[in-house]
Amino acid sequence: MPQLLRVQCFNVSRDGFGAGEGQSLERPFGHADPALMWSWAGATASWVNRTEPGGTRGLDDYMTRDFRHNIGAEIMGRNKFGPQRGPWENHDWQGWWGDKPPFRTPVFVLTHHTRPSFSLADTTFHFLDASPAEALAQAKQAAAGRDVRLGGGVATLRQFLEADLVDTMHIAVAPVDLGRGERLWESHTELLDRFHLESVPSPSGVTHLLFWRR
Repeated sequence: MPQLLRVQCFNVSRDGFGAGEGQSLERPFGHADPALMWSWAGATASWVNRTEPGGTRGLDDYMTRDFRHNIGAEIMGRNKFGPQRGPWENHDWQGWWGDKPPFRTPVFVLTHHTRPSFSLADTTFHFLDASPAEALAQAKQAAAGRDVRLGGGVATLRQFLEADLVDTMHIAVAPVDLGRGERLWESHTELLDRFHLESVPSPSGVTHLLFWRR
């Protein structure tokens, strides 16, 4: 089976923004309200950050279960790793996720300012100054036959889409408008020249858009 580059459980607002304006350490998603944008995933029984029993079942849970399925590595942009810009002031900052990141695979962080790799629990972060194609080649090698997840943020997704490297995408559209921030698209129909699409509404209010390469 070929290794795929997959986008899983990536959230956008109804008007196409994947994050709000004004990202900071205290507000990773800028002015966007996480409770409105991402609550559907956090409510499910299978979400990666769930630490207590319980949670919903059904369509949303089915989607979150796919987050880790057959994933051997992740690629993310620096803005998903943290809010800093430019050269690293120090190496103490180790990401948003605490001592046990949810990835549980090698993670390749794209940045023009590299730093040494480090591990937290069963996740190892590597920092690359590389093109999308070069980063994907390294991630596929590390994934050892399994698929690679493209984690975001928006600018990184757009780079890999423009390079025509993405095989499948699951985008969850929240029923809110952000008005400003980092925009993935004006309309998802922009991608239909290259992808098939199924649109699946959920009782939670989100709409799951499932893209796969033509």
